Amino acid sequence: MIEYIKGELTELTPALAVVEAAGVGYALNISLNTYSAIQGKKDVKLYVHEALVAGGRDDSFTLYGFFTKQERELYRLLITVSGVGANTARMILSSLSPVELCTVISSGNDKMLKSVKGIGLKTAQRIIVDLKDKIISLGIATELPSNAGHATAIINNDVKDEAVAALTMLGFSPAPSAKVVTAILTDSPDMPVEQVVKLALKQIK
Repeated sequence: MIEYIKGELTELTPALAVVEAAGVGYALNISLNTYSAIQGKKDVKLYVHEALVAGGRDDSFTLYGFFTKQERELYRLLITVSGVGANTARMILSSLSPVELCTVISSGNDKMLKSVKGIGLKTAQRIIVDLKDKIISLGIATELPSNAGHATAIINNDVKDEAVAALTMLGFSPAPSAKVVTAILTDSPDMPVEQVVKLALKQIK
């Protein structure tokens, strides 16, 4: 079983990355989150999910690559939900960052999930019901606020959303923007939006 592939990024599209390791080029299906995270990098490390589909003459072996373990675990959880296939799970992770997805599931925001192409209301509700407890028990939702800091975190989420929206309008991708903004607000919970954006502009790569 392949845990991760580390090597030179030789080809990259928003849906596929080719990583050369020890003379072998591995084609990995990726999400837009991962694409944004590795864009412009020469050497990368992608966590792998292997999918083997057996069925007569149509056997296929597909590799999926993820920039973080958290995103891979979320992908693996999503495909356990009835009605969510490999492409749908990848579409969800291309529309929402791992942190956003955890927040959406934990808060029961089926409207946000339903806004993802290919997701109907029943599937959105099923994802929330099936995965709400799992993301917490598996420790995937590490960025989610604990009960102790819940009030502060709600205020911070408002600031975070405004800051990410501003950065997106300035031309930056949502996933890396959200990551940088979350890190800034973790260190400085009371920082106003404009300062968060200014700081983020210096940190986003």
